[in-house]
Amino acid sequence: MAVTAGKGSRVWIIIFEALIIAVGFPCVIYQLWKLCISDYSDELRTGANQQQMNSTIIPAKRGNIYDRNGNTLAQSATVWNVVISPNAIHQADDNLKEGDTPMAQKVATHLSNILDGVTYSDVLKLTEDSTRYYEIVKKRITRPVLEEILEAEKAYSLKGIDFEESTRRFYPYGSFASTVIGFCNDEGGAYGIEAYYNKRLAGTPGRVLSARNAVGNEMDNNYKEHIPAEDGQSLVLTIDEVVQHYLEKALDTALIAHNPAKRISGIVMDVNTGEILAMATKEDFDPNSFNEVNNVKALERLEGLSGEEYEEQLSKERFNQWRNKAVSDPYEPGSVFKLVTLASAVESGHARETDSFYCNGVLEVANRSIHCWKTSGHGQETLNDILVNSCNPGFMTLGQRMGAETFSKYFEAFGLTEKTGIDIPGEADSIYHRVDKMGIVELSSSSFGQTFKVTPIQMITADVATINGGYLLKPFVVKQVLDAQGNVVESYDRTVRRQVISNETSKMVASMAEKVVSEGSGNGAYVAGYRVGGKTGTSQKLDQLDEYGQVTDHVLSFFGFAPADDPKVAVLVLIDEPELKSAYGSVIAAPVVGAIMSDILPYMDIEPKYTEEELEKREIYVKDVVGQKPHEAQSIMANAGLQGRLMGNGAEVIRQVPSAGAPVPKGSTVILYTDQETETPMMEVPDVVGCSGTEANKRIVSSRLNLRIVGADIDAEGTVAVSQSVEPGEMLEMGSVITVNFINQNAAEDLTNSDEPVVPAE
Repeated sequence: MAVTAGKGSRVWIIIFEALIIAVGFPCVIYQLWKLCISDYSDELRTGANQQQMNSTIIPAKRGNIYDRNGNTLAQSATVWNVVISPNAIHQADDNLKEGDTPMAQKVATHLSNILDGVTYSDVLKLTEDSTRYYEIVKKRITRPVLEEILEAEKAYSLKGIDFEESTRRFYPYGSFASTVIGFCNDEGGAYGIEAYYNKRLAGTPGRVLSARNAVGNEMDNNYKEHIPAEDGQSLVLTIDEVVQHYLEKALDTALIAHNPAKRISGIVMDVNTGEILAMATKEDFDPNSFNEVNNVKALERLEGLSGEEYEEQLSKERFNQWRNKAVSDPYEPGSVFKLVTLASAVESGHARETDSFYCNGVLEVANRSIHCWKTSGHGQETLNDILVNSCNPGFMTLGQRMGAETFSKYFEAFGLTEKTGIDIPGEADSIYHRVDKMGIVELSSSSFGQTFKVTPIQMITADVATINGGYLLKPFVVKQVLDAQGNVVESYDRTVRRQVISNETSKMVASMAEKVVSEGSGNGAYVAGYRVGGKTGTSQKLDQLDEYGQVTDHVLSFFGFAPADDPKVAVLVLIDEPELKSAYGSVIAAPVVGAIMSDILPYMDIEPKYTEEELEKREIYVKDVVGQKPHEAQSIMANAGLQGRLMGNGAEVIRQVPSAGAPVPKGSTVILYTDQETETPMMEVPDVVGCSGTEANKRIVSSRLNLRIVGADIDAEGTVAVSQSVEPGEMLEMGSVITVNFINQNAAEDLTNSDEPVVPAE
């Protein structure tokens, strides 16, 4: 029985074990499947790929940015990232002999000696983890640095160093148009056009996938897969490099002369297409070193700060210098808006050319006294007169005639309640009175350009619509998109958002605006031979009151266009809080626009049409007489209406001052040097600001310098000099040209004034 029981027990044990195996084995298999195939398959597969595969990014070449004539404004140069493989560096020490320097120390020594900003300890730390195959030591080195590392690598048998091809953004013109173009950082386009069109410019990076062997080394090319990069597209801008240069030159001069607290901005627009020919804000920055702050006022604000306080202020100053004031900063436009009010009143039937107005110097509006700039009043006026005189009571009358509903309808129609849609990032919204909240006071103040805010790009677009036939255009800065081979893949052209006023109304407004320059406060923008129209603006910053509740800060502006009888180009310049508190747009901003127009109109092949009086006074472009015999050179100058003064005893002219092509008034003296030995006479520049036209001319000519006149007729009564291109006391070569801006003080000014501050729009 005992034997039988034992045998039976063993049978049951075997059966039990068989059952356990039969049931348990599938469970184990299931768990292995779940572990390896289901739950962790992606993780394990990724881990295996990381061990067995190496992926290297091939950067795409970023597209270039060109001006409308093909000049390169932004391009990408090939640079390299320096990388090391800690694994390869440690493997190089497998057969290290006693007394030999470890490879990690050799690599750290030579890379730190060659690479600026990289220390020995920095590199040594990157080599510590021998399981790593990829560490970046430094990004974007140039070819000379690359070659220096390669030479060291060969000379000292360095191991584990590699290079990745990359690109670095380069701006050949430095700060030129920087607030429009923007810049790139490590992530790509960060500001301006670089940011707005980043996807088009950036392209698509490629990759090289390569297999590794059991010890982590790369296998041969049979185990590599190349996915090529797609280079970025290039952009052709509407910006004209020459027009941009003239705009920036004029703004730089105004910046020095008037020292505005909140910068200066300008826009040049093709009035028939909406193309931005030039746009600038000064002071600006160099996109090649965009983090550097060079603004003198900004550096003063940073002085004495440290730690977090310094870093916070530094960040603010950087953002401020990058900011494109022309599209991002709303401001109260002042009297440059009066063209919109005039056009709206005429088009809506609330004003006619034959209308009569009376200005006694003040208008009572809901128990508020709002004054004209001319406190004694203008007396009886026509519709044309209230524009030429920049008469606030006259324009308040127009606003009241239209009423809030009609005024608001045209305000919206001229695009001032919405963004323009310009292809630049950071465009701001306007701030204005809604029609349901516009009382008589708000309506009256809005009619002459106060108590609401628009951006400069909105204002120039609206003003252009008043003089181009009535068409509200969409402004734009990119004209074409090119593929990597230079083929045009997309073009942008004129976009008419709507026609706001009729051609007849527009012609009337343009004709009246021309008289603002020929007869009124805009005479500083006068350019001989050209019919220039425009409107001055001196707006109060009603939301910035001093401790006594008074407005002290102003924005000075001028909108100009030409030719007035067939408009082609418009310019808007605004100077935000100039140093001289009592300045006016007619005195400060109009001459800046005049200087810009005098440069760009001839460049744009717009033919001058001189009156007989202008022919007598017009400028002459100096002939090139270098290489001519002395007396022949004098004869050439005399035939051109200039005087040639010989200096030296040589046989031919070797140098002349002013140089060939310089514009000078008829009768100016050109110094002709005939040898190297003759000493160049240096003359001290006189101070002529505040002088009458005749006195300024006398002082400059007496100093043996030449005067170039911009603005009002210097022979007219009331003409005074308001700025000069060279600071008094500076020493210049005899015969050098001094450009002086003149205005006629008898013409109207345009400052808003009231007994009580008018409430700004919320």
